[in-house]
Amino acid sequence: MYSEKVMDHFNNPRNVGEIENPSGVGTVGNAKCGDIMRMYFDIDDQGVIRDVKFKTFGCGAAVATSSMATELVKGKTVQEALEVTNKAVMEALDGLPPVKVHCSLLAEEAIHAALWDYAQKNHIVIEGLEEPVNDIAEKAEDEEY
Repeated sequence: MYSEKVMDHFNNPRNVGEIENPSGVGTVGNAKCGDIMRMYFDIDDQGVIRDVKFKTFGCGAAVATSSMATELVKGKTVQEALEVTNKAVMEALDGLPPVKVHCSLLAEEAIHAALWDYAQKNHIVIEGLEEPVNDIAEKAEDEEY
């Protein structure tokens, strides 16, 4: 059912925890399934994500997508992190069952929420970044997972 990569990131999640005095924090959830994901960024003066941590309450796929998302944005610029999509997270994990695709959407939105918080704190505009939703179920109301 789950790929080896999903199982590895679930059993051995990378970048778990919190960052003290983060540059940006994003929290998103999914009211339909109860998953909650919080991502913390430490961004340097050049706009590079020096460190990233996450805390996720949810299923194994939610933990795995959180872990992989942090791996995909660590060391990247703010603009490069913005380009990490749920599809990229799923591909990096060698896929997810259709019923768990929403977990990758959660990861994408958590990245966007942390970037939004960073932009708000620093009074900057990140080209292409839209205000994130708190509940991805709102965004995906008409979509089937």
